[in-house]
Amino acid sequence: MDKIVAEHLIEGGTTLPSADYTSLHQIERKLLWLSSWMIHNANHIRPNRDGLKVGGHQASCASVVSIMTALYFHILRPQDRVAVKPHAGPVLHAINYLFDRQSIDMMAGLRQVGGAQAYPSRVKDGAEIDFSTGSVGLGVAITSFAGLIQDYLRAHGMVPAERPPSRHIAIAGDAELDEGNIYEALLEGWKHDVRDVWWVVDYNRQSLDSVMPDRLFGRFEGLFRDMGWNVMSLKYGKALEAAFRKPGGSALRAWIDDCPNSLYSALTFQGGAAWRQALLADLGRSRGARAIIDPMSDEALAVLMTNLAGHDLPTLIEAFTEAARTDQPTCFLAYTTKGSGLPFAGHKDNHSGLMNDEQMNAFRAAMGIREGHEWDKFEGIADPAHLRHFINSVPFATKLTTQGRNLAAATIPVPATLPHGKFAGRRMSTQGAFGELLAEIGRGEGECADLARHIVTMSPDVTVSTNLGPWVNRRGVFDRHTRNDVFRDAKLASAQRWGMSPEGQHIELGIAEQNLFLLLAAAGLAAPMQGARLLPIGTVYDPFVNRGHDALVYGCYQDARFMLVATPSGITLAPEGGQHQSTNTPLLGMVQDRIAAYEPAYADEFAVLFRHGFDWMQRPEGSSVWFRLSTRQIEQPERALDAAAVIAGAHWITPPAPGANIAILYQGAVAPEAEAAFAALREDEPGAGLLAITSPDRLFADWRAAQATQRTGTPAHRSHIETLLAPLARDAALVTVLDGHPSTHAWLGGVRGQRIHTLGPDHFGQSGDIPDLYRIYGIDEDAILNACAAALLG
Repeated sequence: MDKIVAEHLIEGGTTLPSADYTSLHQIERKLLWLSSWMIHNANHIRPNRDGLKVGGHQASCASVVSIMTALYFHILRPQDRVAVKPHAGPVLHAINYLFDRQSIDMMAGLRQVGGAQAYPSRVKDGAEIDFSTGSVGLGVAITSFAGLIQDYLRAHGMVPAERPPSRHIAIAGDAELDEGNIYEALLEGWKHDVRDVWWVVDYNRQSLDSVMPDRLFGRFEGLFRDMGWNVMSLKYGKALEAAFRKPGGSALRAWIDDCPNSLYSALTFQGGAAWRQALLADLGRSRGARAIIDPMSDEALAVLMTNLAGHDLPTLIEAFTEAARTDQPTCFLAYTTKGSGLPFAGHKDNHSGLMNDEQMNAFRAAMGIREGHEWDKFEGIADPAHLRHFINSVPFATKLTTQGRNLAAATIPVPATLPHGKFAGRRMSTQGAFGELLAEIGRGEGECADLARHIVTMSPDVTVSTNLGPWVNRRGVFDRHTRNDVFRDAKLASAQRWGMSPEGQHIELGIAEQNLFLLLAAAGLAAPMQGARLLPIGTVYDPFVNRGHDALVYGCYQDARFMLVATPSGITLAPEGGQHQSTNTPLLGMVQDRIAAYEPAYADEFAVLFRHGFDWMQRPEGSSVWFRLSTRQIEQPERALDAAAVIAGAHWITPPAPGANIAILYQGAVAPEAEAAFAALREDEPGAGLLAITSPDRLFADWRAAQATQRTGTPAHRSHIETLLAPLARDAALVTVLDGHPSTHAWLGGVRGQRIHTLGPDHFGQSGDIPDLYRIYGIDEDAILNACAAALLG
């Protein structure tokens, strides 16, 4: 029994001819074949050198083939952006192959070096991938924040008004709805009234290990409706709907509605005879139901009973077309069968199942594919020329650019120096310097006018306590609708002027760090996604980077460009206790790819790095930037800085004498203790040096790169840290200190083989004041001097 092919209304009152449904059905079968073959080739044909299972999720691809056919070959426009569920990556590669945007070599290399990635990757797979997916749930949620960023750009006139808005679509597996970050994003989207977002849920009711509970479906629908979404439940295809309209059809529908997910899956796997036995056991006395069931062969009955809407092209296109008439966010709950069309369809263990050679040979024959022609684009198609013309004529076939789907955006000029008041002689913190510098940029004067216009800030309910308040007062809070500041209107005193309007440049979030990092990632992709560059700055309490770390990794993985200001940090936030103190974040900054992490001690250092950050975010070879800042106010020195050394990661406050025996190296807020200890040390070791580390991350990366260069034929090449430490004796001692985990600096002893003593808190903090906590955790002046004495004794 074939798919139903009929004429159905589409937007604008025109009709979709039955011939188009025939073409779509051919594409659907071709995508099922190519995705299955791609995975089979990787697992059973390509040489396997290490014996590990390659994998590839044939069943998960099969469940979403019809959905992706309807979207990519009818509904999607070139400007629409899609996050494809991780396990459907091979289907996406096959789609791009049909559009002449993917090569056979890449598909044949699925899950090997140089081939298509296991899960869609913007960086590794190239410009045809809109959103990376693979960390479950994050690819779904980012589409909502991408919709919010589009609203922001359009409200600020940063994209052409005549350009139709992009629709941001997530194709999600139903098990992804177990991820809590999705509901945090859903709530935040409701607050900001997001538009032009679709989430298409592949509701196959099977997760990795089991069949999903039946009662979840109603809960999902209610949650989305409560958040202002249009919910379209797509359960039955046209053939089943037609059967339900016959005498006895209502009994058949009721039976299916009441059928537990686990039983439905088992019957799907068992086939027509099992369906017949189960149906007749309950409906055998219904003459109408028997009139539907009895005339059908077992094969036809199995096809009818699995005619779910998620595999029915007319039903899908009808629903998508209806939803496209508005910009309301829409969730499609599309019922599917995991593994539809494959031998293990419906089996609860099919998540990572693979067809064996015998099954693949039978599948190849059923698809009309000749052996040796498995990769041929139109193999098994009766009229290749017609299908080729059809594919080339669909809206998504139009390329955004000749280089792919990434748009271009101009670089924003950054002044040689950022405006600020005099720092020297004042008591201030690095967090205070951040707030002051950003507020001065916010004046939008002179060379900073364009820079200020492109900055967008965001924070999860810690805007004021991270010193964003002055910037927000100057630039306003973004909202799609103008909302007055009630306190200001009532003439009530408040330091914060928080009127909301489409012109605002700060996006206020609730307390959910995952949302912050997803919004930063979406804003950091504005240039390639929307052709308009933003310079996003997100502030968060440093210890709570851990709460959103998965989303931070996700943003960096996509090479989104943003600035993270994590403050306040460390046990220096003394009265707040262990839950608000951080020790591991310097290490996170070092090990995280595609982000440059800095921790300056003084305002002048921060001013150099802040300016560098705006430039570095925009360079092709650049990355995101992370500042770890403190609320500790310290006396600001009068000095001239070597800006290049500060950016490179370290600079000498007091250079050591040639052949010196010891140096103190410090990072961040512990500068006063290090300086005091150094002054005392110099009485006995006048040649000692004092080094300020602004970025162990940059130092380590540069050292690693230098080692690689030295190994490949340039032995004289030296990294920045090697040059800095060169004046010290080979057996000199290094005493390092920071308000963070001491292993952050432990590697420095390996640079020249020098002895090292590392100081820093390595367990949870507690409430207290700075003198007590620095003493307890061994980073005060006495602890530094004791380490120096021990180091000199050797």
